[in-house]
Formats: sequence, structure tokens, C-alpha cells
Amino acid sequence: MKLFLSSYHLGHNPQKFADLCGDTKVAVIMNAADLSGDYQSYTDTVIASLKNIGLDAYELDLRKYFDDKSMLQNDLAEYGAVWVVGGNSFVLLRAMQQSGFAKIAKHRVKHDTLVYGGFSAGAIVATPTLKGIELVDIPGQVPPKYDPEIIWEGLNLYDYSIAPHYRSDHHESDAVEDVVAYFKEHKMPYKPLRDGEIIIVNT
Repeated sequence: MKLFLSSYHLGHNPQKFADLCGDTKVAVIMNAADLSGDYQSYTDTVIASLKNIGLDAYELDLRKYFDDKSMLQNDLAEYGAVWVVGGNSFVLLRAMQQSGFAKIAKHRVKHDTLVYGGFSAGAIVATPTLKGIELVDIPGQVPPKYDPEIIWEGLNLYDYSIAPHYRSDHHESDAVEDVVAYFKEHKMPYKPLRDGEIIIVNT
């Protein structure tokens, strides 16, 4: 299993993600930003950052599969890695469930046929639960065509909850202090990540 979980973008060691991926194609999952006003410029920036470290990256919009999950299995088969960006963790998890990505990705990551990389929301959804994240992300934000049901169970690829942007120069850092306090109060195992820090799993 190969995971690259970052607080902010590719962190201080972007080459380590490139090393995990090798020469495979990377699917860029932007759906955490589906409510963003600068979606296209954000997408262009993310893809450029991956190309700068030698990766062959393309956007894979999970909304395309909401009405036909069967297509995703074949389309995702072209890729050996995914890069899942930050934004709203609850929106992202809805997209993963509605498209069928959650089931496919969990199976492939655990069988070592897909590298999972992501930052902020992309890292959070890889954990067992989104409990506590409602203190920084709004669960009730629902883009068009999304199921309004709030999903709390994460992909469970990583055993700890993650608090990104911890004590960093980021606009969400103050709210993340409340998230960490929630994790402590509920005795949840967690990892705080400052911007630049990453978690790598390669087993």
C-alpha cells in the first residue's frame, strides 16, 4: 500500500510523491473544490505542479460518473495513481461515494495497484472518519447534483485522523486547533500536520 498524505499541496518533498508513482499516469481529483469560484485556475495550478515533478497528470472529474458508476472502473484503470486536492472534505467524500470511486480506490490501494496521494481534504478522507472535521469544513455545503446526505465514514486507508494546516500560516489554522481539541476530547488517534509536512506509507 502506498500513501502520500500532505497538509498543503505537495509539501516540502514533492519528489517523494513522484518516486511513489514512478512512470504511471496520475488522475487528479478536484471535486473537493466543486464549490470554488476559481475551479479552473486551481485545476491548472495543481496539474502544473505535478508535471513539474515529471508526472503525467490529468483531471478525472468524479461528477461524470454520478449517473453511471460502471464507467469509472474502466476509466480509472488507465491510472496507477491519484492526487486528491483540498477543499471541502464532505463534498469530496460525497463525490467519491456517488461515483463509485470510494469502493474501487479502497480495493486497488489495498492491493497495491493504485498510489493514493492527497492534501488537506484529500488526506482527511483517507482516514477512518470525518468526525471533528465539521469544525473546519461545513458538512451542509452541497453542490448541484450531489446527494445531500452527510457521510462520516472515510476511506479507512490510514488508521489515524489527520489535522492539516496545524499551527501554520493558513486561514484555517485557528479552526484546526478546535479540531485537535475534539480529537483529544474524544480520545481519537490523530496526526497533526503543519503545512509542508507529509505522511508516507509504503508497505
